Amino acid sequence: MKVYSSLVLTVLLLVSGGLYAQKKLVSYVNYAGKYGDLAVGHMNKYKIPASIILGQGLLESGAGLSELARASNNHFGIKCHSDWRGDKVYRKDDGPNDCFRKYNKVEDSYEDHSQFLLRKRYSQLFELDVKDYRGWAKGLQECGYATDKAYANKLIKLIEDYELYRYDSGKAGISNSGKDSRKIERSRRERNIFKTHGLIYVEAGLNDNFDAIAYDMGFKVKDLIKYNEVPEDFPLSPGDKVYLQKKKKKADKPYYEHMVKVGESMHSISQKYGIQLSRLYKMNKKADDYVPEEGDVLRLR
Repeated sequence: MKVYSSLVLTVLLLVSGGLYAQKKLVSYVNYAGKYGDLAVGHMNKYKIPASIILGQGLLESGAGLSELARASNNHFGIKCHSDWRGDKVYRKDDGPNDCFRKYNKVEDSYEDHSQFLLRKRYSQLFELDVKDYRGWAKGLQECGYATDKAYANKLIKLIEDYELYRYDSGKAGISNSGKDSRKIERSRRERNIFKTHGLIYVEAGLNDNFDAIAYDMGFKVKDLIKYNEVPEDFPLSPGDKVYLQKKKKKADKPYYEHMVKVGESMHSISQKYGIQLSRLYKMNKKADDYVPEEGDVLRLR
């Protein structure tokens, strides 16, 4: 699927926070707050991750500020196609006068997007866990949702920078201070400790989280969060490395370079090689808004 993309970055007011200390655009934060409940409703109804729905809406509409979104309520850049019987609007994209779908209201755009993903072309994605936004993002690109070679990686970065994954668990807007402070009696789980690149780590299990790992290993949660350079409540997938010490400034020999694959982020690459994220950006002379594209070659030392 070829989508209409015109990111409108007109809001200059920034707020700090997010993964990798990334700056957050207020327009993006407001968009997620405005349409978060709608995305969760579609997740519950259609089993599409709310983070994916919101992330695609943000990416394709520039937080609802693109011309197509403002004039036609089209937040996902869906073109007309032969089966479309609704209103139409014409814009320059691949051609000088491409046909896009026009909706009466934004909710109709969200509904049409969900229906679009229910097509057979994307059926394999519904075999994934509804919280596996990384798998969904990678799968969307591999199924041909967009021709942009960095589409999956852009989507993952957006979801992680704006912590949209919280919507997949109904935790959006909940800070650590909102957690239940009552002590829960439980026994420590024995975990295997591994070593790679001179660093010790454990692997996340099914439905695992930093709280459980910290408890089992006798660490403070804030220390694990710091070592792994993630915000609170960052979701873990089975097999993810969770370092028990600070990462290095560069990769060990013989790891000199890394070729980017679909679904990889700068953070996931830094975890793979045990490199501090800021150092990975610095070594490659990249700003923190850089999104690695499939085939890019990054220096590791």
